[in-house]
Amino acid sequence: MGFFIHESSVISDKNVEIGNGTKIWHFSHVMNDTTIGSDCSFGQNCVIGPNVTVGNRVKVQNNVSIYEGLSIEDDVFLGPSIVLTNVINPRSFIIRKKEFKNTMIKRGASIGANATIVCGVTIGAYSLIGAGAVITKDVPDFAVVYGNPGKLKGFVSLAGNHLRFDSDNLAVDTSDNTRYQLLDGRVCLTSPNPYL
Repeated sequence: MGFFIHESSVISDKNVEIGNGTKIWHFSHVMNDTTIGSDCSFGQNCVIGPNVTVGNRVKVQNNVSIYEGLSIEDDVFLGPSIVLTNVINPRSFIIRKKEFKNTMIKRGASIGANATIVCGVTIGAYSLIGAGAVITKDVPDFAVVYGNPGKLKGFVSLAGNHLRFDSDNLAVDTSDNTRYQLLDGRVCLTSPNPYL
């Protein structure tokens, strides 16, 4: 085994794949038909699956449940006690497993503590969701979103630094010399990604 599972955690024996270097800590549960990439970290009291794919180098803090309908790409950070939903109109007396909405969290996104992601949205690559935010619609790449409901407040670089665009809608993060352009309200990386 090239991964670590704390003895208090439960891993299903039905079609679970866990990549090398991944660590799953206390009181967590990995359910059927779940794939977890390499070099991930899951804090205590996490639930993953069923039918979930988690990319490589994903960091999941304590008390996070990743249920069916969610897809998580590489290098995502999920802060403590965030809430990820998969049904838009739940009722305890109606079974809605065939109505799960797909939610995508794209590469490099970070979601702050206690944020709630309402199902059916895409969280853009390298975006930053503030602590306690309630996300009800798609978040663009590199966006900073916070509040309830979450609103676009600006843009960040690959490194998570605030971007300031000049009169030509260009910005540079001097910490890593990455360059960006703002076009029609969307940010594009115009230089190579030094973190790949």
